[in-house]
Amino acid sequence: MITHLSFAGICVRDQERAVEFWTGKMGFKVMTDQPLGDQRWIELSIHNSQTRIVLFTPPGQEDRIGTFFNGSFACDDIDATWRQLSEKGVEFVQPPKREDWGSSAIFKDSEGNRFVLSAR
Repeated sequence: MITHLSFAGICVRDQERAVEFWTGKMGFKVMTDQPLGDQRWIELSIHNSQTRIVLFTPPGQEDRIGTFFNGSFACDDIDATWRQLSEKGVEFVQPPKREDWGSSAIFKDSEGNRFVLSAR
């Protein structure tokens, strides 16, 4: 049986700049950083989650850099998290918005990728 999502990939142009963003501003931790061809295989942990984020662009997928990430990062308090991340310099293209299903905001990373931050 499948137990969880092992990792989700984020396509990036500048791996060093992306590591600085995801660790410095988002608070993730580097778990693996090793050479892999012309790039590095960089895995980040998200607090206590089993799912990791990988900062790696598969060859031929460079056009995915700067697009919308098809997923959502979850938090307990969208307003508090939005304030904390904004104070750290994270750019939000949509502030917290309330919906019937919960709340969401949209932010950009160092590479221009856009992500949903949500709370139920």
